[in-house]
Amino acid sequence: MSQGMEKLLKKAKKLPDTPGVYFFLGSKKEILYIGKATSLRDRVRSYFGKDLIVTRGPFLVDMVTLAQDIDWRTTDSVLEALLLEANLIKDHQPKYNTKEKDDKSFNYVVITQEEFPQVLLVRGRTIMNAFPKEKIKYLFGPFPHTWSFKTALKIIRKIFPYRDEKCIPLSGRPCFNRQIGLCPGVCTGEVNQKEYGRTIQHLKLLFEGQKRQLIKQLEKEMKEYAKNQEFEKAQEVKRALFGITHIQDVALIKGDVREEINPLAKRENSTFRIEAYDIAHLSGKNTVGAMTVVEDGITNPSEYRKFRIRGNYGVHDIAGLQEILKRRLNHPEWTRPHLIVVDGNATQKRAAEMVLKTRGVHTIPVVAVTKDERHKAETIVGNADIVKMKEKEIILANSEAHRFAITYHRKKRDRII
Repeated sequence: MSQGMEKLLKKAKKLPDTPGVYFFLGSKKEILYIGKATSLRDRVRSYFGKDLIVTRGPFLVDMVTLAQDIDWRTTDSVLEALLLEANLIKDHQPKYNTKEKDDKSFNYVVITQEEFPQVLLVRGRTIMNAFPKEKIKYLFGPFPHTWSFKTALKIIRKIFPYRDEKCIPLSGRPCFNRQIGLCPGVCTGEVNQKEYGRTIQHLKLLFEGQKRQLIKQLEKEMKEYAKNQEFEKAQEVKRALFGITHIQDVALIKGDVREEINPLAKRENSTFRIEAYDIAHLSGKNTVGAMTVVEDGITNPSEYRKFRIRGNYGVHDIAGLQEILKRRLNHPEWTRPHLIVVDGNATQKRAAEMVLKTRGVHTIPVVAVTKDERHKAETIVGNADIVKMKEKEIILANSEAHRFAITYHRKKRDRII
């Protein structure tokens, strides 16, 4: 390793262990390359490994050899780093970013010019033919990381539901995405042109990296709705505000880590997320609820959540279960589960399904775990194919929910005693 590269490696080791965007600079401080990272320190250090030519390719080996300095910008989340990277690549057109990949294969976000704009993910090669300038309201990109950006869009859409090409405005029939809460109701007439225009403005600020301005705008709208006693709309804005200030981009982090290990590997968002729920109390007192998460067969304690039951239900566990499910669904920024597990039988299963149906997410399957007298799993009520494929994970998630709920209940009870 040359003295110049050793100097850069020493600087790389001092970078913060946070998400952000990094820059390799040339002899005249020109930007050679821009990248995004979950951990700036780990990502930039990886450019100085012995296997660089295998993991990065010869053109990036050339870039690192020419680099004279490193700079960086931190962000609050991986999602913001991804958006910032795209804006900076667009502004600076670094030599080694444009060399890395034909920009016609990059992804762009097109927001169409119409009364109820569509938000579409398109390839660079199709923009010119499919979208004349007069049909484009806003254009964002390029986004070079296909898997990461598709995952980012899923996170963004949960915070700010929008219309896509499958939604027919004012048709009176809810599109599929409306049924699962990813369309605000353009199809059904639940949202008017002015309200939807605000959503488009929110997306514009987010894609442009103007997070502070977006937060100010959301706070202003929330106060306006509250002042006009439109409390339901104020609550919706509050949820969006919480979502944008507490971005849960675990899936993006996992993808980014895989990219650090091997950026050429094909990545799929195949994580199967199970959420399990349980209630704990003593004769109807000090009632609490718990949510645990198992992803691809592995518990994820960082995603566990505690709920202090607000209603006075006594020993009525079903009411408590429905309360915590409703409260959980008030957080669209949390990663959506592929399966929900409840403790009990067909009655608890139906109660959970009723909550999901009222919230427009009835497509998420529910299973119930019935216990024997020793509180061991005896039967699982639900879709037979899902149970067959995920039996071990279901039992693990259920067991964790019971343990977590009991532990929380005992701590709460002991504090009161």
